[in-house]
Parts: sequence; structure tokens; C-alpha cells
Amino acid sequence: MKLSLKWLRDFVAYDGPPAALADLLTFAGVEVEAVHTRGVAIDHVVVAQVLDSKPHPNADRLSVCHVDDGSGHAPRQIVCGAKNYQVGDKIPLALPGAVLPGDFKIKAGKLRGEVSEGMMCSAKELGLGEDQSGLLILPPASRVGAPIAELFPAETIFEIEVTPNRPDLLSHVGVAREISALTGRPLTPPAASVITAKGDPGLTVSIDANAQIGCPFYTGTRVDGVRVGPSPAWLRERLESIGLRPINNIVDVTNYVMFELGQPLHAFDATKLQGGGIRVRLATPLEELKALDGRSYKLAPHQVVIGDAAGHAGALGGVMGGEDSGVTEATTSIVLESAYFLPSLIRRTTRETGLSSDSSYRFERGVDAGGVVAAAHRALELILQTAGGTMHPLVAAGSVDALSRSHDVPIRWERCAAILGIDVAPERIEKILSALGLVKSAAGWLVPSYRRDLQREIDLIEEIARVVGLDAVTGRALGRATSASDVDREYDFHLEFRRRLVGLGFFETRSVSLVSQRDLDGSTKAPALRNPISEDQTALRPSLLPGLRQVAARNARAGRADLRLFELGRVFDKSLGLGVRERVKLALLMTGAATRASWRGADVRALDLHDLRGVIESLVGQSRTIEFGRAEESTLLLAVDVTIDGKSIGHAGQLSPAIAAGLDLRTPVLVAELDADALQVDATREVRFTPLPRFPAVARDIAMLADLALPHAKIAETISAAREPLLIAAAPFDLFVDPNGVKLPADKKSVAYSLTYRAEDRTLTNEEVNAAHTRVKQKLTDVLAVQFRE
Repeated sequence: MKLSLKWLRDFVAYDGPPAALADLLTFAGVEVEAVHTRGVAIDHVVVAQVLDSKPHPNADRLSVCHVDDGSGHAPRQIVCGAKNYQVGDKIPLALPGAVLPGDFKIKAGKLRGEVSEGMMCSAKELGLGEDQSGLLILPPASRVGAPIAELFPAETIFEIEVTPNRPDLLSHVGVAREISALTGRPLTPPAASVITAKGDPGLTVSIDANAQIGCPFYTGTRVDGVRVGPSPAWLRERLESIGLRPINNIVDVTNYVMFELGQPLHAFDATKLQGGGIRVRLATPLEELKALDGRSYKLAPHQVVIGDAAGHAGALGGVMGGEDSGVTEATTSIVLESAYFLPSLIRRTTRETGLSSDSSYRFERGVDAGGVVAAAHRALELILQTAGGTMHPLVAAGSVDALSRSHDVPIRWERCAAILGIDVAPERIEKILSALGLVKSAAGWLVPSYRRDLQREIDLIEEIARVVGLDAVTGRALGRATSASDVDREYDFHLEFRRRLVGLGFFETRSVSLVSQRDLDGSTKAPALRNPISEDQTALRPSLLPGLRQVAARNARAGRADLRLFELGRVFDKSLGLGVRERVKLALLMTGAATRASWRGADVRALDLHDLRGVIESLVGQSRTIEFGRAEESTLLLAVDVTIDGKSIGHAGQLSPAIAAGLDLRTPVLVAELDADALQVDATREVRFTPLPRFPAVARDIAMLADLALPHAKIAETISAAREPLLIAAAPFDLFVDPNGVKLPADKKSVAYSLTYRAEDRTLTNEEVNAAHTRVKQKLTDVLAVQFRE
């Protein structure tokens, strides 16, 4: 939200530097995102008056004007493309030598053959607003030749971020109240409007019973005889300073009051409301509304509509008015709306329609129910000043007594001191709470209707802390050592896991827990959201792999084909029928080259399933038995089930070519998803150092004929079970099968292993190696009944 410092100073006498005020608000919890300086501090830009205007002889859309720049010399000739001015108007003129925002330098030249000695400017070209539809027309009283800075002096604009619990800060008066409390300067809010209504109301207002939840209170006031036209200069200046485009005096007043007091308002053309009244109702099935933005919206039956007595929709309650009932230059009678709408209803409506406005932004956070009538009176006062007319009595329907009623919150001085850690004098506490708008009562402090966030004693203590300043609280060490908990051990384990994976060359990714239906890979286990934010976030993720695949695709499209990624995060499923189960899983993704290309010409090998297996085994360690068995997964071309000590902990494999191609990856994509809880071990276990071997190793190969169904894991387990002390490694290096049964029986396979032997204290002799090798072969023969091919 944008705030004008000049506007704020109407309500609180702050005379310090803007930067200090920005720091003060930020440290008090009102974040100032940016500070801008508005106004025109540009040399060689003056007020000029248009003396004549003729069509350009060589361009249909251009005009040739002569203007008086106040220098006393001959009029300047200017070529202009705008059409919104008349002879006699006063406009900003940028003379040769001026440098406009964006480093746009003005110099004399020719446009389509006609001399142009400067440029007549729009508001956007001078940095005064976003309007670039035509020239900026200056007030008639402006002095010709005066520097433009005299009309638009420099002004400071704050951009603040307002948290959802502080809707009272969505106005200049609300922020001025905050500044008053922080600085101790008195608050001077706008004086209560005293206006006299004449005659009968000229209007009826009703709220249907089924619409009273969404709109519990509505007021309407008819004003006849108004003159719709441009707003006075002071009103246009205020709105332009915060980035709003002036429209006409009626609409500008409603916007002004909204940014002054925080209460959204709307004005209808009274002659376009049939039946002489306003009816607040729910939308009918298939009803449509053409809004002020020119677009038509289909309405839902639970949305609140502001209609006339004849049933026509005039506005989408709390969001935006309708085009057919809007105020135009021909309007002579208006109905001013000031109402309260249920925040949750407005949030739902804006999300469903995709329609948002400054009004809905405030209503969906909750406006001050006690300020609805006061804001209407303030707007009516300004409308009578700027547009004239005769006001009829205000008509109201419904009630907000329950919402606007103040409530008591007690506070204990000793409790405040104990929480803050410092002593704050009771007199100062009372002064702070009074400055924030609270009123002392017999039961505590009466909280005003615009601060519904203050419900408990601790809330008042927090307000005192904000105003006193957290830097005033003396730091004290009150912590003490506690024994490690399960949460601590889980954190240590996850941190250790991350370190190990980073050491293996992996990069960690983070993805959101909400996914779309297309990311579920056909899974029916994902818990669906009842009220999703968007089509891309409709369910809780049952797996981490879709998120990893998306990250891999983005990297591939950016030119990074060699990837090692992991994510450690929570997944959700409802497979047990006992509600939603939440678990922590580890997902891995590998693709690309196993080794880097070299100028030496060595072959580059692509990563394969065995590389992924090696990573998983290094994570588990040697103290636990890990096995990989064949499995079936719809998204995997090669799939294995991963078990530890006989218990399945997840699956791994190679993505199917169709899915990998969709990721723009040309090499095999290896993935795994494992149960992190099953992997958990003591992250602080003792690390043992093994010295480098001093004596050479000896290798022996064995080739054997085995059953086709005999898995490698069983062979490796049998070799390990031989418990040969000299055997340090066994690795397969060849596999041969013959489905036709010509060279080998079709139900057999030939496998070859390399066995490595070494002793820690000596160089082995051939006799020692041969004896150990024979014992291993005998173990394989006894257990697996293999035949050696020698």
C-alpha cells in the first residue's frame, strides 16, 4: 500500500526525516518496502499556455501548436500528438535541454517537416502518475512561465506491507495513529462530519435473509442534483500521489475516503436503479454481471449481489461495481453505498472470479464495522463540497452491533514486566494503550472495533513491546542444556544425510508440498484439497519424484545435462484408510555422464543403475544388509525393490524413455525414493580410520555355470559367507546367456567374477592365494551347486 507523507502529516505532526520514519515503522512491525520521492524537480520544464492549434500538414494524428512559455519572446511552435487540450489550456512544457524521467533528453528538431521547440507533457512523462492518455492539464490559475516544481513540489511516498491481522493500517488515519503511538505526537483525525439531510430518504434498502451472513450491514444515501465533473486540484493531487488516476469528483471522493479512513465505498447512478431501492441478495443461478472493468463475470449462488428493487444486479458486493449502474458525466443523482461484508466471503468471491480491487483487498481482511456510517458521512460531506446537490437521510439495513462492540482485555503490570524482561512504568503503559485507541475501563482496557486482533492480555503486552522497542529489552541468557530428544536425533540424522549426499556430488532441491493432478502419475493415494488455491496445487504430494523431475527438466532446458539431485521432505498419503499419513522420504535423481570428458580422449560412460545402487549402499553403510530385488513400477523401465534387513524401504530404477524424453534428457535417468525413517541411524556414530594398504593385492577370476534365475545378490552373499579372511572384494565382470540353447542351456547362464585377496601384514604367496581361492569355490559349489568353467 502507498502512503503520502504529506497526507499523513494532516493527522500527525511528524517533522523528522522520512528515512527515520521508515525505520521506526519497520522496527515496530509495519514493514516499509520502499520510499519514493514524487514531484517534479526537473529543470527547464515550465507552465505554458496554448495560443493556437492547427492540424499538421503532413500527419493526420499530429497538431502544430503555438504556446506562450512566459519568457516574453515570440511564441514557441510545438508539434503534439495529444487531443485532450483546448486553446487557452495551461500545460507543462519541456524546453530544449530538459531531461525527463528515463533519461529522455529534450531538444529542438523537426517532426514530419515541422519545427518543434520542445514537448508538451503528460503526467506519466513527468513521473506524476500513470496517465499517458493525454496532456496534463494544469489549473487555470497557474502562472505562465513558472517552473513546474512550484505546482508539484517534491513529496515522499512510502510503500508498506500490511500483514493480514492489521487491516486498520490500510488507511492514512490508521498509519497516522501508529505513528502517534510510536512518537508520542498527538493524533488529529478528520473532524466528525456534521451535515443536514433534507426530505424523505428517497430510497429503500433491504437485505435478504439468506444474504445477511455475507452482508450483515448496509447503508445507502441518495444525493440529488450533483454535478459530475473533474475533481478539484487538491483531491486530484492526493490521489495521484498514491498512484490513483482521478476519474471524476464522485468516484474520486469514494477513493479518497477509502484511503483516508480504510472504508471502501461505492456510488451508483440513482436513475439506473429501478424500483426506487436497493436489495442486497445472493446471486441467482447463471446470473452474469458486467463489471466496471468492462468484462462480464458469471456469478455463483453464494456470492452477494447489490441489486435494485427490480432484481437487476448493480454490483458484486464488496468487490466491484457494475458498468450499467456506474456514475457518468450525465449523472445527476447518486446513491452512496457504505457497508460491511464478511471477509471469508469476499476472499472466496475474489478467488472464484479472479476479480480483485482495492475495496475487496480491504473487505477480505476485515474493515472497521464501527466506521461504516462515519465513512459515509465523511464522503457525503466531500461530495456536497465538490459536486453540490441535496442529500437525503441515510438509510440502513441490518446491524453490526456485535462486530463493532468494544470488549475488555485486562492487563497486569507485573505480568507485562515478566514477559518483556524490563520494567515499564504503568503511566507509560497507559499512555501507549491510549495512543493506540484503547480506553481504560474498570475491567481492563476497552479495545476499539478497528483492532479485532487484540483479544488477550498477551496481545496488549505485544503492543507495548512494539512501541517501547525490542532494542530496549536487555538481553539475558535464560537457556539451559537439555537432553537430546527424538526430534533432535531426527534433525541430526537429516543433516548428516544431506552432508553425505553433497559429498557424493549431489545438489539439494526443495519443492512445494502441493501438486497438480497431472503430477500424480496416476496415484490415487494423494489427499485432495477441499479448497485448492489454483489448478496447479490441488493435492498434497504422495511422492517427491514429480518435483525432482520438474527440477531436472528446468536444468536440462537451461543446458545442464549432468545432474545429481536429491530432496529430503515430507509426503502424504491416505492408503491406510485411517486419514492422511505423513512420512519423511528421500528422493534421488541421477543422469548424464559418470565421468567428465577429458582431452586425453578417455571414453565417457553414462550413469547407470549400478551407480545409483552404489550411492544407496554408501548411505546405508556396511553394518546393515541391503538387497535389491526385481519390482514393477509403471513409470520405471528397470525397477528394483530396495530392502534393508529384509524390510522394504522403497524402490529405485530407470525412468521410462517416454518420461525421460519429456524432460528433454538424452541419457538414462535413474531415480530412487526411500523411506528416510527406515534409513535413520545414529548420525553421531564413531568414524573409524582405515590405513592405506602397504602390501599388494592379488586377483583371481572365476567363471561358473549357474541357474538362470540365480540372482547376483545370492552369489555375493555366498561368497561373503565363506568368511575368507584374505578375500577383500568380489565383483562381477561378465554375464552370458543363450536363449536359443546352442552354446549354453537356455535355463543356464555363465557369470564371471573377479576376486581380490590381500593380507595386511605381508605379501601373499601363490600357495596362500590358491588355497583361499579354492575354499571360496568350494563354498559356491556346496551352497549353489554351480559348475566352474575352467
